[in-house]
Amino acid sequence: MLSLFPAWPLMLAFLFASLALALTPGPAVIYVVTRTLAQGRRAGIASVAGVALGNFGNAVGAAIGLAALFAISSIAFSVVKYAGAAYLIYLGIKALRAPDAQAVEQRFGAARIGRVFRDGFVVALLNPKTTIFFAAFLPQFMDPSAPVIGQSIVLGAVFVAIAATTDCFYVFAAGAIAPMLGRMRGANVVGRYVTAGAFIGLGVFTAAVGGRSAK
Repeated sequence: MLSLFPAWPLMLAFLFASLALALTPGPAVIYVVTRTLAQGRRAGIASVAGVALGNFGNAVGAAIGLAALFAISSIAFSVVKYAGAAYLIYLGIKALRAPDAQAVEQRFGAARIGRVFRDGFVVALLNPKTTIFFAAFLPQFMDPSAPVIGQSIVLGAVFVAIAATTDCFYVFAAGAIAPMLGRMRGANVVGRYVTAGAFIGLGVFTAAVGGRSAK
């Protein structure tokens, strides 16, 4: 039975490359840090979990040929890309209309954690560039004689796990500085505008800029 993992030298190269990519700040890092600063560490962790699940969905999509569909159909790519961008902008507008950070934190509960998880999942899943990233990156470490779909899913899951781990470090770092920001006069108002600006800017960036970064 053929292994779904590459030989150890190639696997080590994959792990190193994945870690280097995961540590590089990108849209996902901005998203989870913004959530952490606005709603606390629990919201940040929930965002990491949602983003990880959405990214894994993209890895599975790449494995079953969704990336090939995007490659031959600019309409399919554009529909998903702009849907994801619109959702980010919606979150930014929602943040502008939200109460101050202290009131949000007081009402923060299980249902709100579930909503944060859902938002992270939708934002990550509706990023077709992530699917194309997996389709371009993973084959560099695959054995053509082994099952392609199985290898793609396994390597995609490993990459997602590494990225989720590094995202958690960003969440804890943001959580450590959040209390200092909260004690500053006017920090709640400023934080609301920073949060909204980050989401809206990220949505515009997602819609306007090409590329193959999964982060």
